[in-house]
Amino acid sequence: MIKPSLCAALALILAGCASDPAPSEQLRLTEQTLTQVRALNISAEQSSGLKLAEEKFAAAQTAMTQGKHREARMLAEQAELDARLAEAEQMHHASQEQLHVLQGNIQQLRKQLGALQ
Repeated sequence: MIKPSLCAALALILAGCASDPAPSEQLRLTEQTLTQVRALNISAEQSSGLKLAEEKFAAAQTAMTQGKHREARMLAEQAELDARLAEAEQMHHASQEQLHVLQGNIQQLRKQLGALQ
């Protein structure tokens, strides 16, 4: 017959195995993504997505230090996605500006071509 203390020990071992591992790699990846986005000269004041990403990353770091690994992982993943969204929005904005400049150049060339005819 199985002793109650053995059952309790097995339950503790299984509970320990079921706990979430520290999301160190996700935090590193999120920090790297934030660094890349900041390199585009996007400030948190310009992009609400970047500000949100930075806030979630800070919350993830706090959760990590408190041993709340699952919460830290989720916040870090959300922060990474928010940072990538801010990056995509910045790239879209830059593309729109380039498109506007090119359309102006085309219009100017059409006028010059019309004057030559």
